[in-house]
Amino acid sequence: MGAGRTDGGLWRRPGRGRKPLWRCLSRRLRPGALAARAGGRWPSGPGRAFGPAPGSLPGASLVETLNRALERAIGQTGAKPQTNALIAPAAAPAPSPVVVELFTSQGCSACPPADAALAKVAARPDVLALSLHVDYWDYLGWEDPFAQPAFTARQKAYARAAGLRTLYTPQVIVAGTQSLVSPADPELDAAIATAAAVPPVVAMTVSRGAEPGQFAIDLSAPRPLKQKSVVQIVRYVPQARVEILRGENAGQVLDFANVVTAWHAVADWDGKTPVRLNAKIEGEDPAVVIVQTALPGKTVPLPGAILAAGWLR
Repeated sequence: MGAGRTDGGLWRRPGRGRKPLWRCLSRRLRPGALAARAGGRWPSGPGRAFGPAPGSLPGASLVETLNRALERAIGQTGAKPQTNALIAPAAAPAPSPVVVELFTSQGCSACPPADAALAKVAARPDVLALSLHVDYWDYLGWEDPFAQPAFTARQKAYARAAGLRTLYTPQVIVAGTQSLVSPADPELDAAIATAAAVPPVVAMTVSRGAEPGQFAIDLSAPRPLKQKSVVQIVRYVPQARVEILRGENAGQVLDFANVVTAWHAVADWDGKTPVRLNAKIEGEDPAVVIVQTALPGKTVPLPGAILAAGWLR
C-alpha cells in the first residue's frame, strides 16, 4: 500500500499491522544484514565482495538497459537522447554546482539532523542537493514512502567503489568522491568548499528547445578524459513534510528537501568527442543532469567523481 497525503501537504502512510520492532543501536549496517529486496543476493562472509545489488542492472551496457526505464522517469515520450558528435568544442569549462547526495531514512533516528543540514545547503545556488531515501531500515516499524531499492543500490555502489564493506546512515557523498557520516554543518561546508575548488574538466551547456520541456545538453572536454562517463537525469520533489507514525521517529513531523523520485542513466560518453544530447522532460518536478565518471565494476560501472551538473529549466 502506498503513502497517502493529508490536507496541507502532509504525507501520511496508511495504517497497517504492526511489525516486530528491533531498535538499531548503530547506524551502520553490514552488507550481509541487508535482505535481497528486488533480486540478487548480498554475501555476508567477511572480506567478500558485494554481489548484484537490488536495483542493479547487469549487462554489457548500463545505458542500454537503463534507457528502457527512462520513460518512467521523464515521461512516455521523453528523453531517449539523440547524439550528435559534430558539435564544436565549447570554451573553457565553467564551474558546476557541487552535487551533495544524502542517503537517509525516515526510520533512522540519527537522520533528522542530516536532513535539516541538507535543507540548508539546498538553498545555496552553488550546490545541487539531493536526498535519496534507502529502504533497509524499513524493518524497524516504519516503511519510508520515499525509499527505493535503487537508491540503496546506489549507496552500495559507492561503498564498493571505495572498497568498503559497511553502509551508514546518514551518509553524505560530496561530488561523488567525499564520504561523510553524520556530518556537522562545518564539516559539510568544508567538503563543499573542497569540491568547488577542483578545476572543472568538462564543459556542459544546457539550452531550451523549441517546445516546452525540450532541452539540448552539450558536452565537451578541452582535454580528453581518461575514463568514460555516464550522463544521468534525476527528478526530485523540492519539499515534503511527513508525519512519522511508527518506528524510531514515531510522533515526529519531519521536513525533507529535494527528495529524489527517479535517477536514470541516459547516455554513455567517452569524454573525448564533443556530443549533444536532446532530451524532453515532462511533468512539474524539477530535473537535473549529472555527468559522472564510470568506474570499472564486476557487472556494471560504479559511480566515481561527478564532472558536471546542472538544472534542466
